[in-house]
Amino acid sequence: MISVVIPVHGVEDYLDQCLDSVLSDPSVSLEVIAVDDASPDGCGAILAARHDPRLRVLTTTTAAGPGPARDLGAKEATGEYVWFVDGDDELADGALAAVAGALARLRPDVLVVDFENLYPDGSVRPSGGARYLRGAETGTLAEHPALIHLTMTAWSKVFRRDFLAGLGVSFGSAGPAPHEDVPVTTLALLTARRIGVLDRVCYRYRRARRGSYLAVASNANFNIFGSYQQVFNYFAERTELRAPVAPGVYAAVFERAIWHYTTLLPLVPRRRRREFFHRMSADFRRWRPDGFRFPPGPRGVKFRLTAHDAYWAYALLDPLNRLRVRLRSTNDRLRQGS
Repeated sequence: MISVVIPVHGVEDYLDQCLDSVLSDPSVSLEVIAVDDASPDGCGAILAARHDPRLRVLTTTTAAGPGPARDLGAKEATGEYVWFVDGDDELADGALAAVAGALARLRPDVLVVDFENLYPDGSVRPSGGARYLRGAETGTLAEHPALIHLTMTAWSKVFRRDFLAGLGVSFGSAGPAPHEDVPVTTLALLTARRIGVLDRVCYRYRRARRGSYLAVASNANFNIFGSYQQVFNYFAERTELRAPVAPGVYAAVFERAIWHYTTLLPLVPRRRRREFFHRMSADFRRWRPDGFRFPPGPRGVKFRLTAHDAYWAYALLDPLNRLRVRLRSTNDRLRQGS
């Protein structure tokens, strides 16, 4: 039933744990396709040492990035559903059986699952995504627009293979890493006639890994603008075809895009943050939906400053917000310890 596709590059310290988590349940009808994307470390040897008939290894001669690696794996997949798992992450205990059961019961185009964050010190923290998953088991994005706020990553969704192939956009064509997931996952949620929801932690996302795209400040985060440009181009095309997307869906995607920008701003090199912010502000004004209401609290303050292109005020506010989040996380850990 499920083809698990694992792009592999530079993750030798984590690949064994990833494979263990995927191959641990023999009861699930499964194939695993690992794409060794010209990994420069010992990943090839780790894959070669695995003698499991469910595992197939594909090898590229040059590193093309996670997007093309996912596309290659999906092209070779034979399962009814495809789940993309990054080689430095893990599946939660019992996740495959829970996902297989949900797929058999719900028969969705896309199944959305919850995840937890795994940190270098071994600590684990919830994603906070449960609040977006509650109260929904099947439906469309128009019926459950809050689903867009969970995460725009490929690994938090399990795709029906034929549906994915018919989207008309691939990870490789969606743009360069690290934000090639966004056009594919957004278009999938927008067009799915049946979205399934599994309110259960199924994935463990490794945070702050050395060598990860999102572990250090990088100009590659400017790629996010092209990713969301593709998303809003799709809205424009739907309008031209006289099949407009529900206003609530457009507003939810708009809010998700702007919030996504704000989370990436600290990951842009300091000398280019003002430029990044100006582009955030331009997109806010260009794509703002009619009747948009600012969200409450700190998020609303950030949105108002973005709307007014008030970079210096935003730059003064952001460290205070990060301190507030750290203090809240510390208090949560202390309460859990007690």
